[in-house]
Amino acid sequence: MWQYIVKRLLLMLPTLIGAALVVFLLMHVVPGDIALLIIGGDQGGDINPQELVKLRAQLGLNQPLYVQFFSWLWGVAHLNFGTSLWTGTSVMNEIMIRLPLSLEVAIAATVVSTLIAIPLGTIAAIRQDTWVDYVVRVVSIGGLAIPSFWAGILIILFLVIYFDWAPPLEFVSLFRHPWENLAQLIWPILSVGYRYAAVTTRMTRSTVLEVMREDYVRTAWAKGLRERAVVVKHALKNAILPVITIIGTEFAFLIGGLVVTETVFTLNGIGRFMVDAIAHRDIPVVQTLVLLIACVFVVVNLMVDLLYAWLDPRISYR
Repeated sequence: MWQYIVKRLLLMLPTLIGAALVVFLLMHVVPGDIALLIIGGDQGGDINPQELVKLRAQLGLNQPLYVQFFSWLWGVAHLNFGTSLWTGTSVMNEIMIRLPLSLEVAIAATVVSTLIAIPLGTIAAIRQDTWVDYVVRVVSIGGLAIPSFWAGILIILFLVIYFDWAPPLEFVSLFRHPWENLAQLIWPILSVGYRYAAVTTRMTRSTVLEVMREDYVRTAWAKGLRERAVVVKHALKNAILPVITIIGTEFAFLIGGLVVTETVFTLNGIGRFMVDAIAHRDIPVVQTLVLLIACVFVVVNLMVDLLYAWLDPRISYR
């Protein structure tokens, strides 16, 4: 097992470097110049060519592309992610301001979706083609059909019209004011959690239905075991592996994939920061954020694979 873990950790390095390289090249292919944006030349005004050359030299944009990339990569190896070309501050400081919010929303939404999806999907499977199954299917299809940002807009309209509520404009830390933090994030968490619960519910229902038709489940019924023992110990335990994969993938996506939801609820998270950095051609910020999201994906995939072996002793990684 340890050899497998070490091998997977070593394989992460070329994956992360490759993702950073692809984004670096794409950012240089996109038309535009960060130096022109900073001095206002993109607005059509007159600029001093000497000032433009001087600024490009200060930003390191006059160096060859491979020098810029490997210089940034060397800094990453020393945990120095560089300076934002747009704000002029440390990239890590900019990310650490926004990362706690995105992490909190992602973790809470994943917990909410899991608590909703697994029970509902299991109940729908064991009560197949009953009114319970139909209700769960309608609710899950509704979650699939309604985007999370649209659900968020409906929630805001409802709260504003009937309760005169408005989204807070400043993020409050969970550790400083838990109640204010909950009041600010509960609605985006519920809107996102409902959307992803629909996906997980459908997967849970399908996998449980498939396992319920297996011979060992029929044998458990024939032995006279209680329904709870058959469903929880035999069916659900063996059907949970694909569901774990869906949950892990959703969590990794939520770290940087809530751009519209963050905009709707005025949350200054990683997703909005990524869009702003791309618009300003802030290459160090974009590279660092892509590296962060890619790192989350590979770590989550590794944890899911290890969780497979823990949930199912038949799985062995050699």
